[in-house]
Amino acid sequence: MEPTTPDGPLLEVNNIEVVYNDIIQVLRGVSLNVPSGNIVALLGTNGAGKTTTLRAISGLLKPENGFVRDGHIRFQGQDITNRLGTDVVILGAVMVPEGRRVFKHLTVDENIRVGSITRKDGAQKIKADLRKMYDHFPRLSKITNRLAGYCSGGEQQMIAIARALMASPTMLMLDEPSLGLAPLLVKEIFENIETINRELGTTILVVEQNAKIALQVSDYAYIMESGKIVLEGPSKELKNNPDVKEFYMGITQGGGRKSFKEVKSYKRRKRWM
Repeated sequence: MEPTTPDGPLLEVNNIEVVYNDIIQVLRGVSLNVPSGNIVALLGTNGAGKTTTLRAISGLLKPENGFVRDGHIRFQGQDITNRLGTDVVILGAVMVPEGRRVFKHLTVDENIRVGSITRKDGAQKIKADLRKMYDHFPRLSKITNRLAGYCSGGEQQMIAIARALMASPTMLMLDEPSLGLAPLLVKEIFENIETINRELGTTILVVEQNAKIALQVSDYAYIMESGKIVLEGPSKELKNNPDVKEFYMGITQGGGRKSFKEVKSYKRRKRWM
């Protein structure tokens, strides 16, 4: 599926503000672009607003009494601001939520098939895509009849990604895919993400706290703090940025982690103003 705006980004989030219960403001003027075919990372600590950003894009704010109060979100040239989640999935943007959330009492195969429920392109294409899922995740091909609740954390993450891919998305959104997994499984999951991007041509927006691996696989990255984007740039540049290294991997001489709010030389360019 090709974007309807070939000269613009596949996803455009422009200066959005998100509030919950008409009172609590979580996002404050967040803007980001995801070009077609790229892997874009959204980094930040707990409470920075990363998951809320994904929910705003995915149309999942309403069940939690949240909404986009200002700004707009466009996907494939269409305004999806405050659209329902099912509408967003049909348009081609699918989210894998944090914590995997598989259907524990269904088998691995049944879980994966559930992802195709919104498709209308015929049983043969769906079967072909199901075979592709087992090619991309060979570990799952050995446990197709196992109940998902008895699978390991890594296997459940693979099930959740495969289920999302069965919706045939143009863009896949992943919320903390490394959460709670052993380092070897994290490596395997992100290798799968790279393969999906390269072989299926799926655009990927990934939210992560593991900055090292996210910057390694992504083309471009944004860093969030307190509901705002505070730094952005090509992932190769951010990976070598001394402040990014210190913020995520080190401690300042005075003790405590550095905040980008204190790094005056790295103020974000306001390209969307």
